[in-house]
Amino acid sequence: MAESKLQLVARGVRSFPDFPKPGILFRDISPLLKDPDAFRASIELLADHLKEKHKTKIDYIVGLDARGFLFGPSLAQKLGIGFVLIRKRGKLPGPTISTSYSLEYGEAELEIQKDAIEPGQKVVIVDDLMATGGTMGAACKLMQSLKANVLEALTLVELTSLKGREKLTPVPFFSLLQYN
Repeated sequence: MAESKLQLVARGVRSFPDFPKPGILFRDISPLLKDPDAFRASIELLADHLKEKHKTKIDYIVGLDARGFLFGPSLAQKLGIGFVLIRKRGKLPGPTISTSYSLEYGEAELEIQKDAIEPGQKVVIVDDLMATGGTMGAACKLMQSLKANVLEALTLVELTSLKGREKLTPVPFFSLLQYN
């Protein structure tokens, strides 16, 4: 049964060569989002993984701006827990903490509200895709600043040739689909 769900999810990812620039093979999740069965299967597979791997209580799913917001709330709802936002700088009200990270061309910043997570709370960070690991690594750094216990980081898609998971060590990483 799980394999058929995984195949359904995989069919919902399409590839666009040379986007956004020559030499890049873009993995697009738009078809998955249009298909309620494929989207439901992705949430069920991620939830099943978390239930099996983390017998201890997960306090929050933490989603990354912006596509982590597509999977995070549904995953949190499925697990019966809350959802916390990590946003691009300047998008959250109230006191925040931020961290910067490198992009291919320049820098970016992520932030979280200072009171979003209490020290010692157990979180799982979710996004749609892992490429170079910069964004997920920055999210882990924010969680460390708040003294959260990051149980795992996970994504729907991983681009393995970019070795992003290596930037997350020692945080465990899981992806449903891997592409070279």
